[in-house]
Amino acid sequence: MTNKEFDILLEKIRQCKVCEPHLPLGANPVMNASISSKVIIIGQAPGIKVHQTGIPWNDKSGDQLRNWLDVTRDSFYNPENFAIVPMGFCYPGKGKSGDLPPRKECAPLWHQPLLKGISETKLILLIGNYAQRYYLKEQVQKTLTETVSNFENYLPLYFPLPHPSPRNFIWQSKNPWFTEKVLPVLKEQIKIIGI
Repeated sequence: MTNKEFDILLEKIRQCKVCEPHLPLGANPVMNASISSKVIIIGQAPGIKVHQTGIPWNDKSGDQLRNWLDVTRDSFYNPENFAIVPMGFCYPGKGKSGDLPPRKECAPLWHQPLLKGISETKLILLIGNYAQRYYLKEQVQKTLTETVSNFENYLPLYFPLPHPSPRNFIWQSKNPWFTEKVLPVLKEQIKIIGI
């Protein structure tokens, strides 16, 4: 894929309105990528703040994720470093306990051409159950905790992570091995990649 073809693909994604009838605030696909992104971050879907600003991971979860990766905001938002490709590109709306799941239309429609177009990928971060189930398929464990604790089994391409939401601080406090054993490896991987 050429740079021009990739730019056309990004524009098509940004103009996508496939699931607009199901979105409470309308379609506003939020993502960031370059044909030469080194790391692809596959998360869930934009929250309300991200929907309003149009900047991916522009919230407390993003602050925590950047802390986990040990990168600056500038480095994080440089698409040569990180492609940000959620499972659902638009804010799905509020549910009973947090946001609704990502819309199911996005990943089958856009992920394959996007990932095929990004030619320099060294690592794909799978953040949360939706991304892990979609990409790891039968290799995913019974729980997110088991999948994340077995992260080395998915390297060198995939690195499964919990969602960095403040709602997951309880999970982190119950699973101190994540901070002690997983995050140092994640930070080292990012340094090896050269970010």
